Amino acid sequence: MLAKVFSGTTIGLDGVLIDVEVDVANRGFPTFTIVGLPSKAVDEAKDRVKAAIVNTSFELPDSKITVNLAPADIPKMGSSFDLPMAIGILAASGIINPDLLTTSLIIGELSLEGNIRKVPGVISIALMAKEKGIKSLFIPSSIAKEATIVEGIAVYAVSSLLDLILHLNSQKLLTSLESEKIEYNKENEEKGVDFSDIKGQQQAKRALEIAAAGFHNIHLTGPPGAGKTLLSRAFPSILPFMEKEEIMDVSKIYSVTGLMGNNNFICERPFRSPHHTTSRIGLIGGGTHPTPGEISLAHRGVLFLDELPEFPRSVLESLRQPLEDGKVTISRANGSLTFPSRFLLLAASNPCPCGYLGHPKKNCNCSPSSLSKYKKRISGPLLDRIDLHIHVPPVDQDKLSGDEKSEQSSQIRERVVKARKIQNKRFKLKRIKTNGEMSQIEIKESCQFTEGAKQFLRQAISQLSLSARSYFKIIKVAQTIADLNERDVIEEVFVAEALQFRKNDEWSN
Repeated sequence: MLAKVFSGTTIGLDGVLIDVEVDVANRGFPTFTIVGLPSKAVDEAKDRVKAAIVNTSFELPDSKITVNLAPADIPKMGSSFDLPMAIGILAASGIINPDLLTTSLIIGELSLEGNIRKVPGVISIALMAKEKGIKSLFIPSSIAKEATIVEGIAVYAVSSLLDLILHLNSQKLLTSLESEKIEYNKENEEKGVDFSDIKGQQQAKRALEIAAAGFHNIHLTGPPGAGKTLLSRAFPSILPFMEKEEIMDVSKIYSVTGLMGNNNFICERPFRSPHHTTSRIGLIGGGTHPTPGEISLAHRGVLFLDELPEFPRSVLESLRQPLEDGKVTISRANGSLTFPSRFLLLAASNPCPCGYLGHPKKNCNCSPSSLSKYKKRISGPLLDRIDLHIHVPPVDQDKLSGDEKSEQSSQIRERVVKARKIQNKRFKLKRIKTNGEMSQIEIKESCQFTEGAKQFLRQAISQLSLSARSYFKIIKVAQTIADLNERDVIEEVFVAEALQFRKNDEWSN
């Protein structure tokens, strides 16, 4: 007898429908064969399925069992086909009523005793199932709530093979989970570093506020102990909360990579801080079976690269294309996959190997050759892609020991959110969300200048020998400053402040 069960897998970040076709034939020797490009993990499912069926008090048919995973030209990996194969065998044997299988999708790994373990990529598979018109989704109970982010499909949490068998035979029905509302709960926000805890550094705080408001890349340079890392760790506290669309995109990435943890959704903006020993594949993504790297895990959030010059130059150079395009394409012999990577680059570095170049009280002991070698670790084209460059000087003793109060992160975040709302209104009918994502066409359409600002910008181009990329980045930053000041037109003072953050690039000297 023949039975068919719908299941799914992921290719990149996209869900793919897989038909699990099971034939139980009362002829030939009793064998169990899986076809359809199964990986080693899929082929080993034979032993897991056999043991799970027997330990659930059902008999495995003493017949020739053939399982076909269609389409046959797509490689099948992982353990998510265990449960649909077991259900298919039982349905083909007449133990399960196959009526509900025509509108249901089933995924899950089986333990030898018949319990169901979690598998990655649930959100992508749920989105695909909804598009295909599937009405019910049976998912391991430990990760079932992840799928409730997708509305319009019934999600059932299944903890064992027996529970699913009883449900399909209408003997003990499972209750579908309600779609969970995505709401950011401020009370659950992790208490990190607040800007009010950082003494001094008003100019750096201002630069970080602009970066958060317009989603601009930023580079902090200064001596050891000046507060670069502390400022960077406090940066997430001023970022605006994610919108539902962003939560969906980020949660899908974390679901596919199996990094969701105990969360149902990723509601906080990612803050990824890879070590400088990270490989190019670890940062960009890839591998034999390409998976997202750190830049994709930081999608719609922050990628913090501390001690930027310590990263291998080849690794840093691979950031150039994702910084421009907001996505990265991984090509392999059997095809290519594209992962989103619209991240905010937050980098921190010392001005020289010893760290004290330009320090007001300490002398730099670096030789000219070592200084030149150190600065060559970061290329000009990469620096040109960073919107804001800010020098972080050592904190004065008076400010460090004083009781001067500083603005709280919540106050800065209010201004950032207001600026983001202005940008959302501006780009409502466009594919972008922030000023930092504007192309040249969108700059021409959206940015308006006073005559004084135009003239000032022309002089800056001539005197500073700005590249075309730097020119447009100054306009983007000036537009963000105008949004923070709730002005519709870019004024001369806004351009001057934006230029100040380009001139602060110590690495261009």
